[in-house]
Amino acid sequence: MNELTEHKVASGNADGLVIIPTYKEEENVAAIIDAVVKMPQGFDVLIIDDNSPDATASIVRAKMQEYPSRVHLLERPGKLGLGTAYIMGFKWALERPRYQYIFEMDADFSHNPADLAALYEACRSGEADVAVGSRYVTGVNVVNWPMGRVLMSYYASAYVRLITGLTVRDTTAGFVCYTRKVLAAMDLDAIRFKGYAFQIEMKFTAHKLGFRIKEVPIIFVNRVLGESKMNSGIFGEAVFGVMRLRWDGWFKNYNRHDR
Repeated sequence: MNELTEHKVASGNADGLVIIPTYKEEENVAAIIDAVVKMPQGFDVLIIDDNSPDATASIVRAKMQEYPSRVHLLERPGKLGLGTAYIMGFKWALERPRYQYIFEMDADFSHNPADLAALYEACRSGEADVAVGSRYVTGVNVVNWPMGRVLMSYYASAYVRLITGLTVRDTTAGFVCYTRKVLAAMDLDAIRFKGYAFQIEMKFTAHKLGFRIKEVPIIFVNRVLGESKMNSGIFGEAVFGVMRLRWDGWFKNYNRHDR
């Protein structure tokens, strides 16, 4: 596959879109789509697949037939990074005015689909512009991670808060709801990072643009099926990328690019 393929379906009426990047998630993707689509809020799903060599994309296409207008698929030519997948998804959502709440979510059930409701309500009620599903706002709510990884993640977030001045306790969280106005105000093409640092940069940018960020407590459960995409390079990007963010915070002009 040499170019982006978009599988289009008829328009739906949902005001919330859950974006789920995938690579080799054939064990999880059908179940996660079912769980999200069956939420009472009526969320739509956008899968962004990075040319998985397994059956991930074909399973999603079958779900598109099962849930007409509810499930969407973008296929990319290869592994291009988590951050670029979400940026593509954000732009896709912004082209469709009905989507007022846009979510980031993992495919492997480390994020409980039932928690989408709390993130949605935090933004829909007007209490927050960005709602973060936080592992650390009420302690350490992580299940089945090795202790070393828990400590690495927890202290990385503490490091980010120290360097950037953010008050968010789970700065690398990847379970987030953005109101449309937040994404519309960002220069998405200027977001540079791809891994954990992407999550930090998005929160930092929202903060610098004056939006309200609320942490909603969740319990994060390590994946049971499939393989982790975590590696030391992704984590290292987060550690060193925050220094660049702090520099930008001093000298870069953060202006809203409202669409």
